[in-house]
Amino acid sequence: MFSKACEYGIKATIYIAVKSMRQERVSLKEIAEEVNSPVAFTAKILQSLAKSGIIDSHKGPTGGFQIEEPKIDTIKLHDIVHAIDGDKIFVGCGLGLEQCDASQPCPVHDKFVGIRDNLKIMLQNTSLYELATGLDMGLTHLKR
Repeated sequence: MFSKACEYGIKATIYIAVKSMRQERVSLKEIAEEVNSPVAFTAKILQSLAKSGIIDSHKGPTGGFQIEEPKIDTIKLHDIVHAIDGDKIFVGCGLGLEQCDASQPCPVHDKFVGIRDNLKIMLQNTSLYELATGLDMGLTHLKR
């Protein structure tokens, strides 16, 4: 459903949030390791997230990535998805057709519209804080 970049971006942002709640910055290499992503690919993803204002990047020997703690509760999963994948998941065809709408639907159009609408609501209502807290408490996992 999400692109591979978006999957890695969501996991990376959650991991950075957990570290930020502990007042720690995290390196690119550590993030890539934690989300099982190639370092160069992770760097591009983090660049998109920083450009969107979701994460902060700090250079130098004490540098790394972090999120200001007050922002962690205001960032929604939708913000992360939009920063990496844009809105194509919310407007695209379930079968990937270039032209698909109510007047010329694909075979799954009517069912996919409902799923897409529910997904959008979930993404808009899920905070980064909620996801990071679950990970920090050991209730959820980023890798197996």
